[in-house]
Amino acid sequence: MPEKRLNLHLVSDATGDTLSAVSRAALAQFEGADIHIHRWSLIRSRLQLEQVFEGIQAEPGPVLTTLIDPALRHALEEACTRLGLRLLHMLDPVFSLLQDELGAPAAQRPGRQYVLDADYFRRIDAMHYVLSHDDGQASRGLANADVILVGVSRSSKTPTAFYLANRGVKAANIPLVPDTVLPDALAAETCPVVGLFVDLAPLIEIRRHRLRLLGSGEVGVIAGQLHDRYIDEDNVKAELLWARRLCTQRGWPIINVTSRSIEETAAAVLRYMEIWQQRHHPTPSPSA
Repeated sequence: MPEKRLNLHLVSDATGDTLSAVSRAALAQFEGADIHIHRWSLIRSRLQLEQVFEGIQAEPGPVLTTLIDPALRHALEEACTRLGLRLLHMLDPVFSLLQDELGAPAAQRPGRQYVLDADYFRRIDAMHYVLSHDDGQASRGLANADVILVGVSRSSKTPTAFYLANRGVKAANIPLVPDTVLPDALAAETCPVVGLFVDLAPLIEIRRHRLRLLGSGEVGVIAGQLHDRYIDEDNVKAELLWARRLCTQRGWPIINVTSRSIEETAAAVLRYMEIWQQRHHPTPSPSA
């Protein structure tokens, strides 16, 4: 029997990030399912909603929405009822819980989470910081970092740093290269230092792929090493062992990122940041 195709419509009055994240987490549990996502973002007028109706009618399927405006919500509900489609307002259970607990109604203003507030500018500042302190650049500014990521070449330091920047975290990253002097800031303990590691075989394959992109027939220098040593198994094994011993000696926590997504790695880094903060700047206990 052929697998059923499912059209899933995500209708949002903002960027749609919330719906995308929730649906991605849910759909990950239905491996192999033939699900086609239709994203409808920044829907804030009846004219825009009419275009959504046309799309849903052309490819019918259940609708997940975070629309706030009561008139647009009602119109979408009527359209789904008319088409015989299921509709779920994703934020309603959360609103209901918070309203009950706080004793106050939610402000029905679309996209309010994206206002240009202090949090927004902190994320922009963090992004600029990551750009300036990627791969060991601008070591003088390391004292301003919220966290420093270290690891051998191709151990996901840069993508993790950029993901953290989107959370407002100033993350510098420094490559660990044998026989290379490390910045003094790493010993200053002004912020947590976290080591990222990849298992030997996957790391070599990642580096081979990198060389193919750059042109493996060329003689070049990558991360301070000649490219033939860059993928030599014995050399990479020694490199990993040296880097791991360095982290252990300095008391830096280690995260094996081999089978982790960037999101999972970032979550682990944030947890280590919390532990470091509690250890170095404990919250004073309330006075009796």
